[in-house]
Amino acid sequence: MQMGRIGKKLDIDFVISTGDNFYDNGLTSVHDLAFEDSFTKIYTSKSLQKHWYSVLGNHDYRGDAEAQLSDVLRKFDHRWFCLRSFLLNAEIVEIFFVDTTPLVDQYFTNSKDHKYDWTGVNPRQDYIATILKDLESALRESTSKWKIVVGHHAIRSIGHHGDTLELINLLLPILEAYEVDFYMNGHDHCLEDISSTTSPIHFLTSGAGSKAWRGDVKGLDQDGVNFFYDGQGFMSMQLTETNAKIVFYDVFGKVLYSLNKFKQLYSAM
Repeated sequence: MQMGRIGKKLDIDFVISTGDNFYDNGLTSVHDLAFEDSFTKIYTSKSLQKHWYSVLGNHDYRGDAEAQLSDVLRKFDHRWFCLRSFLLNAEIVEIFFVDTTPLVDQYFTNSKDHKYDWTGVNPRQDYIATILKDLESALRESTSKWKIVVGHHAIRSIGHHGDTLELINLLLPILEAYEVDFYMNGHDHCLEDISSTTSPIHFLTSGAGSKAWRGDVKGLDQDGVNFFYDGQGFMSMQLTETNAKIVFYDVFGKVLYSLNKFKQLYSAM
């Protein structure tokens, strides 16, 4: 597996999953064999035997969403870690994981074709208010060199689903106010780097694990689009105090695009 090869080369510390962890309809329970078949038996490379930090996607909510949050799965495979929203402090970076699916109106207003498990979410507006309050509080208190927010849905994307209006209205102002460096998401089955014209944020889509090559692109010439790839692949990120290096790879491990973002170190005079 090429992801394992790259993981070995970079000596990675952990892996992030941007949601839709079990396609197409999540898990049926903590005993669903899909957990082993789609996770444990797939990511077998030695370099990938690290913690996997995951958020829920909309497809995960079609099954037993709380099953993925259960300690039972961690007993089956020690790598697995999934919560609705949480903070990962990794020394020079703090990563804020946000449960974005409950923020999106269509899953509540146009859900005739699919049933969603909203256990633990309702009342919805209270749940959303808590997510936003907790995120803003955590970002306000953060003293980390780098701040990264991870959610399943895109804020900016030119792929099949495109921008998520609810996140632009509710989430983006918080990210901009507290100078978040990167927002990472899945949902669209592609790889993307899109810059913000109003802030230093880079919007990074890494949702190309499956169902790629959809072919419906919403304008490669849009402002801020630095990179777009409509095939399968994955990305890596290496951080130092002064530099963030992001690399996108295709399914064969070939480098498609790389980005270096530099952060100036300030010293007292």
